[in-house]
Amino acid sequence: MINLQRVAKEIKTIGLYDLVMQDVQRAAGKKRLSEEEILQILDANPQLLEDYMQTNVEYNLSNIHLRDIKIDDLKEDCKVKAQEVNENLLKLKELEKYTLDFEQSATLVIIFSIEFFVLFSVQYFIVLLNLKEWQSLIYTIFASTVAIAYWYGKKQSNLYAKNRGVYDALYIQTSKLLEELENAGCIERSELMIEECEEHV
Repeated sequence: MINLQRVAKEIKTIGLYDLVMQDVQRAAGKKRLSEEEILQILDANPQLLEDYMQTNVEYNLSNIHLRDIKIDDLKEDCKVKAQEVNENLLKLKELEKYTLDFEQSATLVIIFSIEFFVLFSVQYFIVLLNLKEWQSLIYTIFASTVAIAYWYGKKQSNLYAKNRGVYDALYIQTSKLLEELENAGCIERSELMIEECEEHV
C-alpha cells in the first residue's frame, strides 16, 4: 500500500528525508542518483525504506498511499469488499503511530521530560527553599513519581506492541482484499495510488 515511485521522488527532492537520502547515497557510493537508482537501493536495503516510513510516522505523515475506493462506481458484488477496504484504511491510518518503536515515540520523550521537571522541582524545594528537614518526604514523593512513570511507560509499551499486532494483521487482510478486488476487475490499484503528499506541497 506504499507507492514506491512516490517514496523515491520524496527521498530525492524533500528535505525531510535528507538523512535517508544520505544513507541511500552512502549505499550507492555516489551523490547524484536517479529515482530508479534510489528504488534499486531501497530494494537492496529494506532498512532504508523502513527509515523513510519511520520518518513519516514521527511527523504524522501516512505510509498508506491509497485513496478510498469510490463505492458508487462499482458493481454490487464488489461493494462489500470495497467498503471493508475503506474502513480498514481508516483504521490503519489511526493505528499507524503504533508502528513507531516505543523507544523513539513522543510518549517516552514526554515521560522523561516530566520526570526531569519533577527532579528539578525536588532540587528547587530542598536547596533554594531550604526544606532540608522535609528532604526525606520530598525524595519519597519523587521516588513514587519515578515508579508511576515506569508503570505508565510499561503500560504504553504494551499498548504499542498490542496495536502493532492489530495493525500488521489488518494490513495483511486489507492487502488480500485489494488483491481480490483487482483480480475480480473491480479496481485498478494504480488508480488508487496517491502520487503526492499534500503536506509536502
